[in-house]
Amino acid sequence: MRFSWLDHCPMKHRDRSSLLRLRCMRPFMLVMPLVLGLGAYAQPASAQAQMVVGASDQDHALINRIEEHLNTITLLTAQFHQVASDGKQSTGTAWLDRRNRRMRFQYDPPSPLLLVANHDQVVFNDSELGQTTTMPMDKTPIGLLLRPHLELSGDVRVTALMHEGPEIEITLVRADSPGDGSLTLLFQEDKGLRLRGWIVQDAQGESTRVDLLHATVGGRNRQIACSTRILATNREI
Repeated sequence: MRFSWLDHCPMKHRDRSSLLRLRCMRPFMLVMPLVLGLGAYAQPASAQAQMVVGASDQDHALINRIEEHLNTITLLTAQFHQVASDGKQSTGTAWLDRRNRRMRFQYDPPSPLLLVANHDQVVFNDSELGQTTTMPMDKTPIGLLLRPHLELSGDVRVTALMHEGPEIEITLVRADSPGDGSLTLLFQEDKGLRLRGWIVQDAQGESTRVDLLHATVGGRNRQIACSTRILATNREI
């Protein structure tokens, strides 16, 4: 089953392969425009409302299932495999605390990157360049995933939905600022839904894909609280 509202969306990507299109950019410089939405533009809410035209009852049922499943995930720890837009791959460990809107991506050496989200901000640190960049979480696509209770309606718009075999993909944007970028959540359906990763895409179509490996849902909140620190300064953000 495949359904798409992309014909009504300003970021037109008409096939599944376009979600995975890779272009050249240095990994750290790539992540920044993805989150900042460089080249972003706003679209009136009246036009955004047209995105949902044509959704079937089956589509809405699947969207409701996805929403319910996401809101059962409060704590998540996983290894991750990331593919940047230049094809460069990296790995590391991810911690997500959706209840408290915190996240940490600790990249394995030799990558100098560290991503931390806390206190409604997202911080990128490149120890090699000595650069730290901070931006509001609510201006980033990944900020949608960190909402303690995510509703796939209202200020969040579903722009594409794909269900092929056990694989499900759903693309989300903020209704009032789609130019901030999109978040495509990837699920596996096997005795229920399982979040297996996501694709973050900016207004120019630059994408970063993250696949979660050996994910554990639940655990102690203390583990993530201790991890939301910038190592260079050892201060909680």
